[in-house]
Amino acid sequence: MAKESMKAREVKRKKLADLHAEKRAALKAAGDYVGLQKLPRAASPVRQRNRCKLTGRPRGYMRQFGISRNTFREMALDGMIPGVTKASW
Repeated sequence: MAKESMKAREVKRKKLADLHAEKRAALKAAGDYVGLQKLPRAASPVRQRNRCKLTGRPRGYMRQFGISRNTFREMALDGMIPGVTKASW
């Protein structure tokens, strides 16, 4: 499980990136790289980390499902993901 502070940091980065998205796109289109540097670092969408929706684990993230590989495996073994059998993974 991820620390609550790490999860909160990701939420904060997402809000900041959404807040500055239009300004960032305008500066990028104009080629104003000095203006881009003046924006907060966390406002860049690249700095966001994908995390498992259930456990908060940042590594082994599967975009298609929105969960980590460990959680996927547990759910598949429990039969919670239809169409997945142990032989297929």
